[in-house]
Amino acid sequence: METRTVMRREQEEQSSQMSHSMQLSSEIKKRTFTSSDEEASYSDFYPIIPADLMSVKEILNMENIPRHRTWEILKETLAADEEYHRDKWTLFGNEAEKVEIDVIRNQHVLRTRIDKMALRKQAEKKASAHMKYLERLSQKAPDFPIPLRAHTVWEGMTVKLSCTVEGCPPPKVTWYKDGAPLRLSDQPWNYSLQQKFGLNSLEIRRCSPDDAGEYKAVAKSPLGEATTFATLVVNSYQGAVAGSERWQTPALKLDQEAQFGNSFPPTWVKEGNSLTLQCTFTSALLPFQQDISWFRDGMQLHQSSTVDIKTVDNMASITLKAAHKEHEGVYTAKLKTWDGIQEHSAFVYVKDASAAVLGGPASPLSVQVSDVNKDYIFLTWQPPSADGTSPVEGYYVERYEIGQSEWVRCNVHIQKMCHYPVFGLQEGTLYQFRVRAVNKAGPGRPSMATEPVLTADPLEHTRTMVVKVDRGRTITITKDELEGQVKAPFPPTNVHACEVSDTYVVLSWTEPEPRGREPLNFYIERSLVGKSSWELASLDMVVNSPRFPVFDLVKGKQYCFRVRSINKYGVSDPSEPSVPISLGKPQAVPAPPHSLMAIRDTDTSVLLQWEEPKEKEDILGYYLYYSETGKQDWQTVNNKPVTKTRFIVHGLKSRREYVFRVKSVSRAGNSNYSEASHPIVVKSAICVPSAPSAITLLLCTGTEMVLGWRAPACHGGDPIRGYYLDQREKGMKTWREVNVKPVKERQFRVYNLSSGHFYQFRVFAANMAGVGKPSEASEAFLCEKWTMPEPGCPYDLELREVRNNSLVLLWAAPLYEGQSPVTGYLLEISQDDQSEDWTALNDKLVSDTHYKVSGLEAGQTYRLRVSAVNEAGVGCASLPSEPVTALTKPGTKNIEIGVDDDGFIFLGYEANEMNDESKFLWSKNYTEPVDAGRAQTETKKNKSVLTFTDPSEEDLGLYTVEMSDNSNLSSSYDFTAEDLERLKELSWQVRNPLIALKSGWQVEVSEKGDVRLWLQTESLSNAAELRLIFNDREISSTPHRKINFDKAKGLVEILFDQLSEEDEGSYTAQLRDGRAKNQFTLVFVDQKFRQTLALADAKRHDHQRKSGPYFQEYLSWSINEDCELIIQCKVTNTNKDTSLKWFKEGVEVTQVVYDQSSGISTLNIPQVTKKEEGSYRAVVLDRRGEDVSTLDLLDNEYDKLLQQLSKQCALSAGPLSIQSTAEGFKLYCSLKYYTSYLKTSWHFKEKRIDQETRTKTGSSMQKIWIEIFNPTENDKGKYTLEMFDGKETHRRYLDLCGQAFTDALLEYQRLKQAAIAEKNRAKVTKGLPDVVAIMEGKSLCLTCIIEGEPAPEIFWLRNDREIVNQNQFTITKEPKCSTITVNNVSVEDSGKYSIFVRNQYGSETVDVTVSVYKHGEKPPANVVEMG
Repeated sequence: METRTVMRREQEEQSSQMSHSMQLSSEIKKRTFTSSDEEASYSDFYPIIPADLMSVKEILNMENIPRHRTWEILKETLAADEEYHRDKWTLFGNEAEKVEIDVIRNQHVLRTRIDKMALRKQAEKKASAHMKYLERLSQKAPDFPIPLRAHTVWEGMTVKLSCTVEGCPPPKVTWYKDGAPLRLSDQPWNYSLQQKFGLNSLEIRRCSPDDAGEYKAVAKSPLGEATTFATLVVNSYQGAVAGSERWQTPALKLDQEAQFGNSFPPTWVKEGNSLTLQCTFTSALLPFQQDISWFRDGMQLHQSSTVDIKTVDNMASITLKAAHKEHEGVYTAKLKTWDGIQEHSAFVYVKDASAAVLGGPASPLSVQVSDVNKDYIFLTWQPPSADGTSPVEGYYVERYEIGQSEWVRCNVHIQKMCHYPVFGLQEGTLYQFRVRAVNKAGPGRPSMATEPVLTADPLEHTRTMVVKVDRGRTITITKDELEGQVKAPFPPTNVHACEVSDTYVVLSWTEPEPRGREPLNFYIERSLVGKSSWELASLDMVVNSPRFPVFDLVKGKQYCFRVRSINKYGVSDPSEPSVPISLGKPQAVPAPPHSLMAIRDTDTSVLLQWEEPKEKEDILGYYLYYSETGKQDWQTVNNKPVTKTRFIVHGLKSRREYVFRVKSVSRAGNSNYSEASHPIVVKSAICVPSAPSAITLLLCTGTEMVLGWRAPACHGGDPIRGYYLDQREKGMKTWREVNVKPVKERQFRVYNLSSGHFYQFRVFAANMAGVGKPSEASEAFLCEKWTMPEPGCPYDLELREVRNNSLVLLWAAPLYEGQSPVTGYLLEISQDDQSEDWTALNDKLVSDTHYKVSGLEAGQTYRLRVSAVNEAGVGCASLPSEPVTALTKPGTKNIEIGVDDDGFIFLGYEANEMNDESKFLWSKNYTEPVDAGRAQTETKKNKSVLTFTDPSEEDLGLYTVEMSDNSNLSSSYDFTAEDLERLKELSWQVRNPLIALKSGWQVEVSEKGDVRLWLQTESLSNAAELRLIFNDREISSTPHRKINFDKAKGLVEILFDQLSEEDEGSYTAQLRDGRAKNQFTLVFVDQKFRQTLALADAKRHDHQRKSGPYFQEYLSWSINEDCELIIQCKVTNTNKDTSLKWFKEGVEVTQVVYDQSSGISTLNIPQVTKKEEGSYRAVVLDRRGEDVSTLDLLDNEYDKLLQQLSKQCALSAGPLSIQSTAEGFKLYCSLKYYTSYLKTSWHFKEKRIDQETRTKTGSSMQKIWIEIFNPTENDKGKYTLEMFDGKETHRRYLDLCGQAFTDALLEYQRLKQAAIAEKNRAKVTKGLPDVVAIMEGKSLCLTCIIEGEPAPEIFWLRNDREIVNQNQFTITKEPKCSTITVNNVSVEDSGKYSIFVRNQYGSETVDVTVSVYKHGEKPPANVVEMG
């Protein structure tokens, strides 16, 4: 029985454990019901085991797995309820056994079903992935293995155009005719299109001339497109070829397609400005060429809000609306042609914009955003190339929230490395970021802002699953729905450092799985390694994403971190601690590159190559810098790091010498400069010359031919060393060498030819670099002896002195003259480089072999040719010259003529382009060499001088000069007889020079009375000599008369300490300096001498006066703006003992103000009267001496003072104003001060107002007025006040009319009525005192005088109440008087007594205070005693 009971209990316990396992799996771990092949990542840490394999109790008793507090809670719960459940299971054992069997069966069924669905899903997924993989393997861009081919058919025939196309996915094929899409619906009876198995055919039935043209098939797919062309030519039965002129075969059409013409060169643009690159084409773009592709550093650019791409006719352009450093690089335009793709590339340099602050750094670049989370992003950038006036110390990071108005700084302290974690962002918000570099001058310009970045959970897509069901329907399942029962969160896992710097550490962890529906936040805790205490690292910050930067770590210490999850239900247990984490070592700046080498490239560019440093892992690229040798003015080449170790530097000045250096760039900053390269002169690198051209037959003898040709257009940077010729007979393919040794001249005689045969020739040019490409084959020349009577063609046409409106043409005489000598030449000209419309240049024959062509149009292109003439006629014309544009090149110089310092006549020429091998070639009349016996040449740097030994008429003529390696640099000068005569005279002056005079004899008197006679010439040498003659005898320095001679300044001076009568006479200075000499005379007599003598005496006396205190400014008077009289003087050279006194008429004036610091003494008279007239005297004295100043304000001077005072008074007058009074109008003018000396008069309507009964004038100290009594309408008009100050009349105006007059008249009437009312108003005029005192028992009598019309009513009041008691009070009322008597007064009668009078015009009350005192008392003080 006990055994059965135990067995039953065990079965019940197992059933209970199974049911608990199912419940736990359902409520906590939905992933219990997964197929056996699915991942159970969470079960690696917290195993979830199906209930049919292990009970809950067995799970809880396992010791080898980590514990979560949920399991502990379950274990405690089971232990507490174990007895209760055991009793309950005993009663319901059978039912529990059935439940257990059913659960196990259902679990097995459910497991089988889920496994089948999972296997099916996995198989479908693998099959789909395999199909996509096969698709990717088989993908191929469109291509035409068999293209279209051209057809020529007769009119009425049927033709089929076919091609095959390949590509995966299968491309779509579109047909075009003449660049327009072919619409089959327009002519369905004529066109038939078939597409089968990659074969595409277009059938055209019954062809007509309208069907002729270009047909194109275009295949497009997502991987690209391909094009094939064909031309259809339709021949008509009339013999014409329909469309043959317009539509040619592809081989002929190659010449008609557009090619690159003028294209954009290397370009410089300032940061922030717009950039436009433009290229033109030789002709209009064909339909298939319309799509011009643009690339930057290999990445294609497309039309956008910041990039504008245009293609119009024969021009294509790209415009960047705002260029930034990130846009620097190689820009390429690609053009489709029949043979493939043509490209044109050039580098675009973005220069730094102006600094934000003086000396500030440039802007960083390439700001990149990575690791975007809900509230965190990670920024990286590249340092700028220019530090400013001091090194970059770090960076500020700024963010901008889309929709806000300003940028916000993210870091308080500058960040030294070029990376930074930005934390504390808002989830679901768009941000932009930028960076500023900082140095001692302050923050620099900001970088280009990043594209808007949306903060969001990057793993959100992994929490969503789409399940396909029947009939194409789908069900979307999110993990949040499956984890809905999870409440208290689980701890995160895998806490580690994802970013480590020397100033911060960024922590990363994995969110708990499952995480539940509720939003999760995180707490971060840290602890020093070896410590058991943990502290909160995130403090009060809310951490939403599994990233957190920690900035406050101590260097050298190690920390462990752990993270807790938080939701609204609570806080999880801490995660497992991270491995020890510490700050990283500071990243050092990289080492500079080495072995920098500069190599010649072109006339404006240099190729740089360098070796990268050994440690190159962190290097992002390189910055390059250049400077002219010796200047130390370093400029930045590139503002975007170059990733390769070679770079071509453009924009350098030709023939200048430069040095270069390089920096390495990394996130830690820029390295030091590399060692500077060796200096290099900018000039083209040596290369083989280009091909010669224009091979001409100059003479044929039957077995010999003389050939000439044109020199190569480019000599390759080195002079041409010789030429090589090849020949072949017409129809032969093999060329045979003519000469083994190079030919120096550009003509050659070919021997051993067969008469009657045709020969072709080609020429090679050679220089130091090697042999260049051959010229084009000449035409086939017939080897036959020349017997024609006309001369042969001139040859070797060369152009010199090309200017805006002229040029010079040179040629060689023909080798074959014909039956008679050549008598002259005819010249012809043609505009444009292809035109055959030739125009004669000369009517008369030219005998020379050179000719100056004038009257050209600047910028126009021309070609020229020459024909020789003899008695038989005009010979054949030469080959045309090379096309030349009439344009003066910048920096072009002409020959200058002059006389040198030694008196020799010379011709000089300066070349703006020259190298070490260049030579100046002088000639006369373009062909004759200059006679070395008559002229010598000398070259210094880039200037050559031709100096004539003894010029005469033999030397007259046309002189020319050109550069040996660049005939484009040339000039000429016609040395005429007029030049010779003019320059000979100048030569004599140079050889017999005069010392030039800057300033002739001058006489000066100093402040001390010394006299100085001086003259100045041009600067003289130390060998210069001076002889000074006074009245025909030579003089020298004496104590009384000192002579100075400053040779460097050319200054001669005679100094007299005291001029006397003996010094009168003439002074002559004789100067000699080498060959130069001159003399200058001063006649110092008569009036000039006497005036100088008097002035010297006066200044000497004045100087003696100034040895003590003296008046720097004597007494003077002035009137200030306030019309005050100011008498003032100024003394100087004073000390503490100096005294200054004023006197008037001998009486000392004491109202004087004296400022000893400035020396100014002032007497201020506010009001001028007659008593100010008189004589004033000021005396300043001390022990050193005294000085006196007087001022007489008398007669005319006093009148002048009054006049000035009157003028100032008149100027201070304000505008006329009006004031209404009871009598009328009062017109007045306010001024600061009025004096009777200022004569005034009033005018009405331009007529003077005389004194009359209705007007009255008046004045005060500050006002002038006129009163108009009883004004009427007749007083309207313009009033004028004239003020005469003795010299000038000053006027003020008032226009009294209109509303102003009406208002004034109404105010006058009101005031008049008020005056009448005031006059007739009842009032008490006199009689009552303010306070009276009376002794008790006496009688008090108060009487007052009353006025008013009509007679006023009278009331007496006591303490504001009317007195009606007639027993004690006796009141008498008369028209002009009223009395009140108080009989036998007592103390009770004290108080306030008032009389009140009134009539129709008004009333008045007068009060009196009555004080009654007793016998024996004294009355109050300050009162009227009555009685």
